[in-house]
Amino acid sequence: QVQLAESGGGLVQAGGSLRLFCAASGRTFSTSAMGWFRQALGKGREFVACISPSGSNTRYADSVKRRFTISRDNAKNTVYLQMNSLKPEDTAVYYCAQRNGGALGAIPSHYDYWGQGTQVTVSS
Repeated sequence: QVQLAESGGGLVQAGGSLRLFCAASGRTFSTSAMGWFRQALGKGREFVACISPSGSNTRYADSVKRRFTISRDNAKNTVYLQMNSLKPEDTAVYYCAQRNGGALGAIPSHYDYWGQGTQVTVSS
């Protein structure tokens, strides 16, 4: 059974930084692609970034390129999202997701497991 737990969210001023964490249980973490998604109030779930099982390949939404960095530590069963130069439009609940197999993807329905989310609020 896979369980994902996000942490690291909070309130930050525009231009600031936050680092999100996602701790995974289970034995499939190191062979699974991982993704971060976000959902703002009243909007659909939006792709943010994803990373291959080895960490050698990543993919980002255009809106976060050069500001956010996804990484992972397979020894710790943890995936990270470093968020810099935050903007008010980054305000959302951020979700971690795990996808069986190594394929990168931006479509939420392609992911098999989800965390409960962590709130990120960026004030102007």
